Amino acid sequence: MPEQPPFSPTVALLTVGRVWEAAFNAALKPLGLTTRKYGLLGHVRGTPGISFSELARRSRITVQSAHSAVAAFVAAGLVDDGTAQAGAASKLRVTAEGEALLARAAEVVARLDEEFAMEHPELTEALRLGMARAVAGSE
Repeated sequence: MPEQPPFSPTVALLTVGRVWEAAFNAALKPLGLTTRKYGLLGHVRGTPGISFSELARRSRITVQSAHSAVAAFVAAGLVDDGTAQAGAASKLRVTAEGEALLARAAEVVARLDEEFAMEHPELTEALRLGMARAVAGSE
């Protein structure tokens, strides 16, 4: 019988993350969202007036990818650009439709959080404590 490799918290977190990201994407799909789109829309809502370059930086994507994603959001009525002049810096903001979509997505997140906490109460508490320490350590 082959020897088991030592436990790796890194590999364990990556595995748990992939499993729940797949569940998250599946739950967001009926809303027309992916994890990336949800994050981008959340950044726009969280920082009204955000520029494309800042959105790209925060999302760790290229500015070109941010422009493409926002163009799709604008076409869907989820985001608008507060500037009407060509060449002016963009000031992105979420529309009422975008807010409604994010509210529906928040319900999805709450349901997944509840499922995860029920299936993994010890891990949920460890993650809560670990995040609290990480946040406190960065202040």
